[in-house]
Amino acid sequence: MTPPAASREASRLSELSPLQWKSGVAAWLGWLFDGLELHLYTLVATPLVMQLLAAPSASDPSVKEKSSYIQAAFLIGWAVGGAFFGRLGDLLGRSRALALTVLTYALCTGLCAFAQTWWQLMIFRFVAALGIGGEWAVGASLIAETWPRSWRPWLAAVLQTGVNLGVILGAVTVAVLSYVLPPHSERWVFLVGVLPALLVFWIRRHVPEPETWQRAGAAAEKKPGALALFRGGVASITVRTTLVCALGLSAWWLFLFWQPQHLRRLLAAAGTAPGEITQLVSVSFLAVNAVAIAGNFAAGWLARRLGNRCAIALMFAGLGGGIVGAFIVPRGFAELAWFWLPLVGFFSGVFGLFTMYLPPLFPTLLRTTGAGFCYNIGRIAAAAASVVFGLVAPVGDFRVALLAASLLALAAALAACWLPETESNS
Repeated sequence: MTPPAASREASRLSELSPLQWKSGVAAWLGWLFDGLELHLYTLVATPLVMQLLAAPSASDPSVKEKSSYIQAAFLIGWAVGGAFFGRLGDLLGRSRALALTVLTYALCTGLCAFAQTWWQLMIFRFVAALGIGGEWAVGASLIAETWPRSWRPWLAAVLQTGVNLGVILGAVTVAVLSYVLPPHSERWVFLVGVLPALLVFWIRRHVPEPETWQRAGAAAEKKPGALALFRGGVASITVRTTLVCALGLSAWWLFLFWQPQHLRRLLAAAGTAPGEITQLVSVSFLAVNAVAIAGNFAAGWLARRLGNRCAIALMFAGLGGGIVGAFIVPRGFAELAWFWLPLVGFFSGVFGLFTMYLPPLFPTLLRTTGAGFCYNIGRIAAAAASVVFGLVAPVGDFRVALLAASLLALAAALAACWLPETESNS
């Protein structure tokens, strides 16, 4: 299907239409708040779960076990939400589905502040993750259908930067609140997550449905079902992209969840005060995501020069190599926090490429369904890995989980060599 004229002809910002600006702002803000909501729990997981379990210390085996269960539920919710809201995006429209995803994750993140047991926190995180997973698929398709095709590598970088800035915002929020709030008040950081709900009203009022989706729906006698992802030529695309996403996202989420816990252990062993530990871990997390912004644009540059397939393979190879370098031998907090972990963050720019790479591979009426399924199915694998390493971590070393993550990233680099390079024009 031929793209809209505005998308085909615009070569600079001044030529973009009001629809393109509105869809771009809506998607970018959705990404920003995604990043904020994503990592609030990661930054306060250990002290919060300790409180809910009334555990005497962070080394209590039940703290690691329940923390990993909560993280696993979040990742499963993300995968389910990507498929569920992705399907709604094809059936109801991009703008409507985007508003629903933001409302879901905003309200349920706020509810996390009122959890009284670890399983209540797990339920709230699961439902919030439904919205976060769905927002990615719907927002990506909204941009792919409204903005110029030639801009896609840079658009991917800009959108992923929204996630990084959201994570930085979350890290700054946790660090600031650790100064303002009394000790053991980590739960209240989740109230910040309610703010994105305000975005819903703006989206529904100002962001219309893309013309591409409207035309495809009007021309179709019957909209294809989700099983169409596994039929004909689309099936090969589904399988190959799902494999790479499953390996890559599993690696990244093992790294994101376990490296803060590893840093906490190092700082605790050095006799650092609990409040200062939270601050230092938050600042380290901020550094990782600040460097990741440069990685987003490096990945976009590689995609422009070498193509998506080669860029994805090279960035995953760098991600795996960076994790190996960080944890192959014991290292101190300063060496990890200010060099090795930001290096890994740089190569996480690979995930920005999937934003604009996946949706065009699928037919218009399967676009959010396909992108949501293939990208988010990796959360299921990551959830299983979180539980497994949550069970072994109390008697082992977090470095074991992190080195396993590096192997998954390197496997993703190898699998990426078989990704489709051409885009679907349907």
